[in-house]
Amino acid sequence: VRVLHLKENIASLARLLGSTSHGGFPVVYRPESGHAEVFQGTIKRLELCMLLENENIFESETNCEVFSSSHPLSYQKITVEKLPNLSCLTRLLNRYTTDPRYQQLFINLEPYINKSAMSVQAHFSLQRTYIIFRTLGLRHLTVVDPQNRVVGIITRKDLMPLPLQERLRLQLAPQ
Repeated sequence: VRVLHLKENIASLARLLGSTSHGGFPVVYRPESGHAEVFQGTIKRLELCMLLENENIFESETNCEVFSSSHPLSYQKITVEKLPNLSCLTRLLNRYTTDPRYQQLFINLEPYINKSAMSVQAHFSLQRTYIIFRTLGLRHLTVVDPQNRVVGIITRKDLMPLPLQERLRLQLAPQ
């Protein structure tokens, strides 16, 4: 599972967006040093792309007291139906991954994540998961363990009848 952290490196984020086509990502954080990373919420790919177009929110410090993103972008600026210019975004991601100064810059995702995102336990009923998808019109759902650590993502495509039937057949086939 590809997860993001509340404080994410710009170059790493650009590499992730350039190498995947995922529509959304779980965001995790470590409550205390030595503890496991726990699920905090989700953020959509389109929102991440819109955030990356605004270099003024990048910061060079990851210290919690200093790293506060005092001027977060408005909801209207990051919520879009589709990207305005894909070729411009591709050039931007390429610049962020190749220019060394972006290795030292970070973004605070905390103001932008969906903290009320749904999640299910790893051994949650498949039938109930399907009902949640259908009722809420979800595209993806984070799967967590009893300690709220991200262990997977289930998408709408995973619940389509034929791929699901094939996966179950492979899982239940005698070794």
